[in-house]
Amino acid sequence: MKKIFNYIKESYNELVYKVSWPTRTELSNSAVVVMFASLIIAALIFVIDMAFEGVMRFVYERIF
Repeated sequence: MKKIFNYIKESYNELVYKVSWPTRTELSNSAVVVMFASLIIAALIFVIDMAFEGVMRFVYERIF
């Protein structure tokens, strides 16, 4: 039981005194970067999906 209490106490001390938390501005900038990266990846997947659909439609029209 003492080990668990000691672990929790050390974890708390590390989170409070040793962890470098981002500022609000840094957090906002990171969120914007993630949002734009997600939109770019989604657009790229959409384009690839449309191209694959066109290729498959072409192949199916030739087969059937």
